[in-house]
Amino acid sequence: MLGLSNSLATELEEIYNRWSRVHISDANLKRLIQLAMVPNREVLGKLKSGQDEQLSTQYQNIIDNVYQYALSSPTQRETSTNGTVFGAYNAVTGYFQNVRSYKDNETKFKSVMAGTALSRSQSAFDLCLEFAKVGSNDLN
Repeated sequence: MLGLSNSLATELEEIYNRWSRVHISDANLKRLIQLAMVPNREVLGKLKSGQDEQLSTQYQNIIDNVYQYALSSPTQRETSTNGTVFGAYNAVTGYFQNVRSYKDNETKFKSVMAGTALSRSQSAFDLCLEFAKVGSNDLN
């Protein structure tokens, strides 16, 4: 079990180091955040068809909060995060850990370990992995 954990940690370190060298524009960053934070297929359909004006205010506020965190958090100003794919991933995970309000610590823990925060973080990871391989084509 420890060997498996060690190899996973090494693999993730390599991925994150690669992402820290792949640049992402602000427009692509916002698009990646929009896609990572999609709550359902209806919202995804509106995003894919360019109907951004029909998205709910609640969803748009979440996107704005994650995007603002991506541009203004001190951890996002580091060389490895500022304008990089790693920074995009860090913005999504950081939003759930540092910005979003939870009823209590147990609710936060459940969200990060098995709930919404985990699923959105996984979506962000997948999008970042693909972006690092092929660029912005998958964000459209």
